[in-house]
Amino acid sequence: MAMNRETRRLLQKQGELGPDGSQKPQGRQPRSNTKPAQQERTGPAQYAREVRAELKKVMWPSRSETMHYSVVVLITIIVLTAMIAGLDFVLGEGILQLFDV
Repeated sequence: MAMNRETRRLLQKQGELGPDGSQKPQGRQPRSNTKPAQQERTGPAQYAREVRAELKKVMWPSRSETMHYSVVVLITIIVLTAMIAGLDFVLGEGILQLFDV
């Protein structure tokens, strides 16, 4: 396998390559028949507290930012709607002309 010095050093640090650069044999991991430990479920009150704590961490946009974003979205919708309507009209007329309807 061709690799550069940095990759070889990284793989040696991770234990995937030997000191001479040869790949170490990978043994199979034995399968465990034990079930993973079940996580303890939280109640509705604890869930609500955690949600509230996370929402306090959110960086909410200011009123002016929200207005600017809304204007940009509305202008984009209007422009795209006009473009699609124009294409629909032009292609529809073209098809009608093509078939002499």
